[in-house]
Amino acid sequence: MDRETLYRRTLALWGEQAQYDQAVEECAELCAALMHYRRGKIAIEQVVDELADVTLMVGQLSWMFGEDKVREAVERKRAKLEQLMAEESGANGAAETGSGEKG
Repeated sequence: MDRETLYRRTLALWGEQAQYDQAVEECAELCAALMHYRRGKIAIEQVVDELADVTLMVGQLSWMFGEDKVREAVERKRAKLEQLMAEESGANGAAETGSGEKG
């Protein structure tokens, strides 16, 4: 079954509200798995399984809200992250050389 058909059928079967609730639940399970992994209580495979669940829900929600809108938002966020990294690299480099004063 292709992705769009899967998303349409899922939405038709369970409804929009259930998809929101499921996304919240899957994110919470991933959060818990990451904490358990960090403490050495679970194997990486369990984290990967939860990550897969969240990835599926992100795909579903992206389709529901508009994949183009989500893609544009991701690009804006990536650009912001790149800018932040460049600023941090510049600040760290300036601090290391003692030339951190601005103008």
